[in-house]
Amino acid sequence: MDLGLRDKIALVTGSTRGIGKAIAGALADEGAKVVICGRTENTLTATADELRARGATVLPIAGDVTQFDDLARIVQSAKDAWGGVDVLVHNAGGSTGGGLLETTDEEWAAAFHLNVTTGARAARLCVASMRERGAGAIVMIASIWGREAGGRLTYNPAKAAEISLCKALARELAPHNIRVNSVAPGSIQFPGGSWDKRVQADPEGMRDFVARELPFGRFGAPEEVANVVAFLCSPKASWVSGSCVVVDGCQSKSNL
Repeated sequence: MDLGLRDKIALVTGSTRGIGKAIAGALADEGAKVVICGRTENTLTATADELRARGATVLPIAGDVTQFDDLARIVQSAKDAWGGVDVLVHNAGGSTGGGLLETTDEEWAAAFHLNVTTGARAARLCVASMRERGAGAIVMIASIWGREAGGRLTYNPAKAAEISLCKALARELAPHNIRVNSVAPGSIQFPGGSWDKRVQADPEGMRDFVARELPFGRFGAPEEVANVVAFLCSPKASWVSGSCVVVDGCQSKSNL
């Protein structure tokens, strides 16, 4: 299926590995021009080379999206190179900390800054361009742990806030023909990712986890998330906005 993304300009944050890298690849495979970003120059260059080998048109920009000046420069680079932004995927996310008594104020603030404030900033920086171009699509990568209890203490409420942010933005931006959705992955394994590290450290424990928690008997793959994101970014999803789409192989237990 042709998703209608050819020559659209897409910016993907956190796009040098894992889910973000897979999303950049899925959009590029549909003919989109993709801006990727990351903090490490070598990893960024390697990812860009890998995508170009698949025929992708890629603009790699080094920077830390949690820093406003870096994020603004990344968005401006897309505008300077290709005239604007049609698609924003905010994939950068994560958190630190432990239990309530062990987690510092700085760790709480960092979790919300990375997952929520940075996503809102990225949207704000891209929306003017989308309005000028007459349409746009924004997708933020949340988590099943933003929909129900689970995950790290700081991660759970930050991802819930990210899902809520997307709903609010969807209603605000609909009159401008800009759609906003979130995607909630479950446990996704990729080299260097947190689940892969756990598998390496405790293979027996992870086998038990998979048998107990993952009905399909395996972890998800980044590409399985990326395919859903590419659809949501496309005109084929023209009547999908304000939704949180779960991509977890039946891992979560919420009815909603």
